[in-house]
Amino acid sequence: MHVSEIIQLAIIVVLVFYFYKRLIQNTASEKLVRGILGLVLLWVFSFVCTMVHFDLLGAFLHWTALFLSISLIVVFQPELRKFMALMGSVQGWRKLFFGSEDKELHSRDTSGLDAIVSAVEYMSAKHTGALIVFPTMLDESVIERKGVLVDAKITSELLLTIFFNKTPLHDGAVIIENNRVAYAGAILPLSQNNLNWKYGTRHRAALGLSEASSATVLVVSEESGDISIAEKGKITKYDDLKKLRSKLEKIMKK
Repeated sequence: MHVSEIIQLAIIVVLVFYFYKRLIQNTASEKLVRGILGLVLLWVFSFVCTMVHFDLLGAFLHWTALFLSISLIVVFQPELRKFMALMGSVQGWRKLFFGSEDKELHSRDTSGLDAIVSAVEYMSAKHTGALIVFPTMLDESVIERKGVLVDAKITSELLLTIFFNKTPLHDGAVIIENNRVAYAGAILPLSQNNLNWKYGTRHRAALGLSEASSATVLVVSEESGDISIAEKGKITKYDDLKKLRSKLEKIMKK
């Protein structure tokens, strides 16, 4: 292999890794990428088998890879559609080269964070159930129904009104996007895992979304008033509001 080929290969590896870190890692599309890599390995192995005259095994792997390629397009159609839309937008390219354009703004403006912590503290004391979702850009495809468009500034009064048990949207989830209340009354996918008896539908919904995507979900239990955060298929209880605020601050800066 010539020096120029090694340099080109190194550049390709760096570009792929940069692209992965910026747009793929910790998103719903990460599963799609893993599936594609698995298919690539299967294709390569099928050609290797053919080269060493394992023709039957090579043909079997070849047709299996072809069938799985078609299945991958069908199964991950929402993720592919979202990804293509992202790459066709100015926001997507800005994220690729400069990161999130709102990150610096969010780091200065803590009013939304203060409002969420204040509302959650009150709801915990009053045993008012709540679900608040913090998704990434490619997570929306796994949310069963986004609910009612709100697009309003985050205030504790708005959150308390939405989750008041006499309002029609209180059983659904609030979705936070770009430091605003984007939607209310969202329906989340329920976890199919066996959970502790103390976890109700809200916790199952929070875990379900965190299992299917990189979204983080805050839960306030109506029964116990406990405050928890579901992330990466695990749920963690927060008794200390300072620790909760610190965690939410990290989440909202992503």
